[in-house]
Amino acid sequence: MPKQLIIVNTSPLLYLHQVGCLELLQKLYQNIYVPNAVQEELNVGKNQGIDIPKIDEIAWIKICSVSSVAVLPTVIDLGKGEAEVIALGIENNNSLLVIDDQLARRIADLYNLKYTGTLGVLIKAKQAGYLKSIATVIRELRNQGMWLTDQIVNKVIKLAGE
Repeated sequence: MPKQLIIVNTSPLLYLHQVGCLELLQKLYQNIYVPNAVQEELNVGKNQGIDIPKIDEIAWIKICSVSSVAVLPTVIDLGKGEAEVIALGIENNNSLLVIDDQLARRIADLYNLKYTGTLGVLIKAKQAGYLKSIATVIRELRNQGMWLTDQIVNKVIKLAGE
């Protein structure tokens, strides 16, 4: 495995796919890693008729397993995908987690893990010249059901220089 793993949770994959920006992950990070639980969560969405990325058909997305269940955080309200993303981050010290869930971020902080989220990916993509407008993508994300406060949106747009 490479020096820094980019480990991505379900919601960033789903939302970036739904707004046509999934390829930004490859442009920014080359390869990303997705734990088995995230693939399972996406399949549940597929069975419910949700438009999901077919991650097992994308060469730059690597599906991987947690080495030991002993490192899985045992927090009741934490989803299985988030738990496995955090566990892979613990197992691979120099990782970057791409997670949106606030509880998962608080647990990542407890383990001193580095993370970003869907909006962080968009900011980085804008800074790298891969996006012309972050505001447009944020509108599309909201239309897809991503819950974002006006305060967060305004902060992200300002950070992106728009």
